[in-house]
Amino acid sequence: MSTIDVRVPDIGGFKDVGVIDVLVKPGETVRVDASLITLESDKATMDVPSPAAGTVRELRVKVGDRVSEGTIVLTLDAVEAGQGADKGARPAKAAAPVSSAAASPIATPIATPTSTRTATPTSTRTATPTAIPTPTAILAPTATLALTPTPASLSPGTAVAHASPSVRRVARELGADLGLVPGTGPKGRILLEDVRRFVRQAMAGALPGGQAGAVAGGGALEILPWPRIDFARFGPIETRPLSRIKKIAGANLARNWVMIPHVTQHEEADITELEALRVRLNGEDGKPGVKLTLLAFIVKACVAALKQFPELNASLEGDSLVLKRYFHIGFAVDTANGLVVPVLRDADQKGVAAIAGELAELAARARDGKLAPADIQGGSFSITSLGGIGGTAFTPIINAPEVAILGVSRSVTRPVWDGRQFTPRLMLPLSLSYDHRVVDGALAVRFTSALAELLGNFVRVAL
Repeated sequence: MSTIDVRVPDIGGFKDVGVIDVLVKPGETVRVDASLITLESDKATMDVPSPAAGTVRELRVKVGDRVSEGTIVLTLDAVEAGQGADKGARPAKAAAPVSSAAASPIATPIATPTSTRTATPTSTRTATPTAIPTPTAILAPTATLALTPTPASLSPGTAVAHASPSVRRVARELGADLGLVPGTGPKGRILLEDVRRFVRQAMAGALPGGQAGAVAGGGALEILPWPRIDFARFGPIETRPLSRIKKIAGANLARNWVMIPHVTQHEEADITELEALRVRLNGEDGKPGVKLTLLAFIVKACVAALKQFPELNASLEGDSLVLKRYFHIGFAVDTANGLVVPVLRDADQKGVAAIAGELAELAARARDGKLAPADIQGGSFSITSLGGIGGTAFTPIINAPEVAILGVSRSVTRPVWDGRQFTPRLMLPLSLSYDHRVVDGALAVRFTSALAELLGNFVRVAL
């Protein structure tokens, strides 16, 4: 038997990640790959697995702590293989779901709670409105805290803010004045959740005194307070907690919608021949079991269009535009707990069949909550398809820091004039939302027109 320090493994570059659950206790035996703690960043939730079987000697972290790659989680008395350590040990738990923030319109960040930790909806009842929780109401009971007093009489920015660089960055993006954000971390440190709660309360008109204007650059929001209504007065109600995916995605979606000047360009693509080709290829005898989906063809066509118009495969950073020479395509997956956006990497280097197989694999892992942190990072352009459900057009929300997202609705056969007569054609509605700071209307039309032409004559994708 040997004693080892179990450390936080590679978590996709995330730093200062919060510990939201400790799944073991001193003296407990665990198996290899058993989940030890659960971490949650602003984009992902993940479990730290045990690298060996053995007995937990000492916990080195608790709920509410912040950790990074290499942080010691616990000390483990590990046993050699074959010494029977599995007897009575905690079994390995299914991998914790990963969230995307991207969500994106999708959503950007996202996490699916496991069944053992999912909040139970309250039953139908008559109730009074739920009060906004105070900071101490959500703290880990083991934490020793000192709240930073921030009286309403302070003008924005006069209070001393104790926060990490990552929290300061998020506060800047959301327009929150850290001088007025109550810190609930050790010694009054402002945590990421403190900033999000402060912004939510400001938008709901629930901040005390003059603090309601301390969002959006320190100026007044200039909007009416969110209505607070006792809905039970009007009839039976049921209150259900939002899933972790929707709670995380909501803040990112609100930020993206408010901070990015969205414009949506609509187009139609004639996919009559493309759909016939897809059906024919899927019906060929002796073909491998990968089903070619329309989305796989759309991904390939998008890559070709992005090569023609690289400004849409970019990110805006200050006064500079970062043009990406890689093509990592995010795609929205509908799960039981909300939308997740896994990323298909290097789509330009893969054929349609390989893309279809990888899309299916990533989608299955997303629904099972088994995405790794790397699976939701690095996207340069996103696609959200509602074609399997319906709809004719919509306005998808851009998945920051990307500058564009393609929405796909249900294809429909309708008569199209060919110059001599009306003929039935299968038309696919496309909706491109773009950041007007980077992409102007003319460029957006050129992109969607090129994409429609590629889908209408797919052989051009290979040229």
